[in-house]
Amino acid sequence: MQTTAPLSAAVVEELRELAAVLAEILVVRQRSSDALERTRRRLPMQIAAEIIWNLLPPLTFATGDAAVSGILEPCYDVGGDAFDYTLNGDVLHVAVFDAVGHGIAASALTALAIAAYRNARRCGLDLVDTYRSVDKWVHAQHPDDYVTAVLGELDVRTGVYRRISAGHPEELLLRDARLVKALAGPTALPLGLGYLGDPLPDVAEEMLEPGDALLVYTDGVVEARTVTGDFFGVERLTEFVTRALADKMPAPETMRRMIREVLTYQQHEQLPDDATAVLVEWRPSLRYGAALD
Repeated sequence: MQTTAPLSAAVVEELRELAAVLAEILVVRQRSSDALERTRRRLPMQIAAEIIWNLLPPLTFATGDAAVSGILEPCYDVGGDAFDYTLNGDVLHVAVFDAVGHGIAASALTALAIAAYRNARRCGLDLVDTYRSVDKWVHAQHPDDYVTAVLGELDVRTGVYRRISAGHPEELLLRDARLVKALAGPTALPLGLGYLGDPLPDVAEEMLEPGDALLVYTDGVVEARTVTGDFFGVERLTEFVTRALADKMPAPETMRRMIREVLTYQQHEQLPDDATAVLVEWRPSLRYGAALD
């Protein structure tokens, strides 16, 4: 039966619970059968992309204090881009990787970087030692290659964001639907090249305010270009994201439309380079209100 009457709060809550159960069933089922994955795919997936997509966490994750939403394009033929995140206690760990090269070689390099990053994180290493560990493994196994990355930690209780930018584009800090600033440029050499510089990379720190958002992206997003060679650029990226935030667009939809905007600008369905972006929103719950006053 169809109806146009407003839903009661009780019905909305029941639908949310049903959606949560259904989502859990789908996630569990996906690990034990290829049926869902085959249904989702419109084209055959290249091996390089298969490697990367099997490493990624869910595209969207949210708690009462923070939300993370990522996007990766092109879907069926990615190579060296990837992202990762996890929540350990009050610390939200977020990382974005961009390996040099394309195809299986790049995806294998990224797979090593992610595995080394997760291993360091799960061993309880701090940011500096995590960087050093991943850097060591990349250099040992791929001495002629490197990976740019952002390794970040957001304390969801205090809003303190600590990060190492390993030769990566600057994250964008957004507040009240406007750009506050681009965070300071690289604080360390790309992963795999650390032996060329200071063995102890700098850790930059930023104090967020409730409601702030951080956009971490790879250069494939801003280097999309028209047939005349005009880049999409950071300014267009910033304009789009601030407009989406002003419209209170959900983070997953913001990311989906952002990639569509990039593809439309380029007037081609295939990007010349992988394009990855992660939007992190800090929205502390009331249980932290006293600490934030």
